[in-house]
Amino acid sequence: MLPQDPIILLSYVNTKLRDGYASLELLCDDMHVDRSALTNKLEAVNYFYDAEKNQFV
Repeated sequence: MLPQDPIILLSYVNTKLRDGYASLELLCDDMHVDRSALTNKLEAVNYFYDAEKNQFV
């Protein structure tokens, strides 16, 4: 289960991306997370996925 607080979620997801996943797609597939729901939640607090950096910025 992912953290519900968007700022904690941001930190959690970026750490997972940095330490274990080459892309957001791989993270979502492996963790069975809906990519749209995840990105929408983080976009609501002005963080967007940057594929080149492989993190939300």
